Amino acid sequence: MISSMDGFRMECLVTGAAGFIGSQLCETLLQQGNHVHGIDCLTPYYPRAIKERNLDRLKSNPSFTFHELDLGRDPLTEVVESVDWVFHLAAMPGLVRSWTHFDEYHQHNIVATQRLFESLKDASQLQKVVYASTSSVYGRYASGDEGLPTKPSSPYGITKLAAENLGRVYHEEFGIPVVNLRYFSVYGPGQRPDMGYHRFIDAILKNEPISLFGDGQQVRGNTYVSDIVAATIAAADRAMAGDTFNVGGGELVTVRNVIQMLEKLTGRKAIVQMCPARAGDQRYTGADIRRITKMLGWEPTVSLEEGLNRQIAWQSESIRRAAA
Repeated sequence: MISSMDGFRMECLVTGAAGFIGSQLCETLLQQGNHVHGIDCLTPYYPRAIKERNLDRLKSNPSFTFHELDLGRDPLTEVVESVDWVFHLAAMPGLVRSWTHFDEYHQHNIVATQRLFESLKDASQLQKVVYASTSSVYGRYASGDEGLPTKPSSPYGITKLAAENLGRVYHEEFGIPVVNLRYFSVYGPGQRPDMGYHRFIDAILKNEPISLFGDGQQVRGNTYVSDIVAATIAAADRAMAGDTFNVGGGELVTVRNVIQMLEKLTGRKAIVQMCPARAGDQRYTGADIRRITKMLGWEPTVSLEEGLNRQIAWQSESIRRAAA
């Protein structure tokens, strides 16, 4: 970890700094004594107020500098010129919307990534670029190691794979030290309101129906957000440029299993409303993490039950505050 590197202070750049994972990555980097530049264009994919609250926690730290910039359009040279590590988490998320708003995904996931890599060609002290990719690059069946064929089943997955390939060619042609991390089903406090576990918990706590797409037998390998953050920093610290790693929590459950766990943990019965399967939805995701464990010494530490308990507590408090 950074904090063990003889107290050396790193200049870090985090794109997507106002988001679910990005804001918690920034917090951890700051806690470890680093200076962090955060970039976000605050897209309206979900309410801006949520992102503003994430930023408020960061802005109180004098070692954090926020830049409201659009990677796909704004000048970037000045903000990247003195950074040691870049964590590229900014992206347009979500599978369903990618079918109907592909221009947004092309702009934010491909064009923005290309412009960021282009701006890094002259960054004199750059040591590592960590790109946050996704299990969606594998397609409907994301079960196996990093050698599994990449066959995205949605436009979202296609744009993320394209960004991975941009990292590959910028590494090969210009020496930009890019590492790809393929995140698997990230959850925990702060999770985006459109994501499955957030929607499930919110519905159960409010005694409202859960929209369950498909038959509920989709298998997910879930990764708690603090484990994702730890893996992301480990990649900057110890990974070899040009490498790719799966990042997953190790526990495989069906979506129905998760709903049953939430019922047990909340002491409430879920109202389940069955809906047609979504186009391009993944059927099975489960990360083989032997490589990242062997190469970087990283492994998940938070069990699914513990992580869901923490997320339930966070969402319960959020609901209480909103009602006060």
